[in-house]
Amino acid sequence: MPEAENLPENLSQSLTVPLEAAGWRLDQFLAGALDGVSRSRVQLLLDQGEVLVEGKREKASLKLRGGESVVVTGQQQVAPLEARPEDIPLEIVYEDSELAVVNKPAGMMVHAGSGATDEARSGGTLVNALLHRFASLSSIGGELRPGIVHRLDKETSGLIVIAKDDTIHEALAEMFAGRRMTKTYIALLQGRLPEDAATIQAPISRDSVRRTRMTTRRLEGARHAVSHYRVVERLETRFGAFTLARVRIETGRTHQIRVHMASISHPVVGDTLYGAPEKIVALPLSTTRKAAREVLALDRNFLHSSELEFAHPTTGKLIHLESPLPPELTAFLAELRGPQRERVANAGPVRLSEESHLETYEN
Repeated sequence: MPEAENLPENLSQSLTVPLEAAGWRLDQFLAGALDGVSRSRVQLLLDQGEVLVEGKREKASLKLRGGESVVVTGQQQVAPLEARPEDIPLEIVYEDSELAVVNKPAGMMVHAGSGATDEARSGGTLVNALLHRFASLSSIGGELRPGIVHRLDKETSGLIVIAKDDTIHEALAEMFAGRRMTKTYIALLQGRLPEDAATIQAPISRDSVRRTRMTTRRLEGARHAVSHYRVVERLETRFGAFTLARVRIETGRTHQIRVHMASISHPVVGDTLYGAPEKIVALPLSTTRKAAREVLALDRNFLHSSELEFAHPTTGKLIHLESPLPPELTAFLAELRGPQRERVANAGPVRLSEESHLETYEN
């Protein structure tokens, strides 16, 4: 065990790395050395610069030699997560006595989770808004996830289904599992997709090293995942090539579209976790002149849950719902296209006629 010294009010803890920990990663060492602190909390402490090795901030992947002085500052133990009502505006796309469909904005977590503060971890979520808006929600997901049948990533916008009671929750969950819920997304992707239409079949598992990422590398516990895409528009712009695509998923794995597209070297624009650039820089106008180049940035992923179609679990009535691209995405597209192209104002759902030819990517 490492030597440890707790400083006043437990705001800081000093550790000496034992020689037997030589060769360990810094995050691996901390997860074992800090009593009762989860790996995700260790990662957050590292990301926030609250771990110093010999007085310097270091990455989670730092290989230790043994004998180093490690100081952990900040709050190691955090308050329990909670779900409480908050008066947050909601855009209700569909509602009846049993279920609702909400248009979630980017930047909103579905339920309590990670965050730098207790308020950020438990507040401002879709669940907080749902508890304020609806008198009844299903309880199958537990106290922190009332009404939640499926999820969208924080920086993904669009349609999400909410269950008002346990019976309808179970029925909806069976529909998702049985692939009787059609889910379609609009994604802007880096580069030129090789085919106008294709299927990606690649099992997905959590990355064994970077735990916030998923991967298509064949690891133990990988789960079957299938995504179909069709090209809506190919953009050749002053910022390079991009592809606007319509993506339908058969399965609902964590980060599925994001990791599948990254696996064929075409990450979602804005998705820096999976390799997209943080800023998009215009191509140089000349190879000889050095001039300032235009820069675009998107503070979210260009991924939007645009359509849902399913038979109502009780009535059997077909429900087809659509959500247009939000303003920040239509504005970004307009900037990419440039002044010579018609700007996308109040754009509706992007549509594409069916094509007969599909290529399949398997991993």
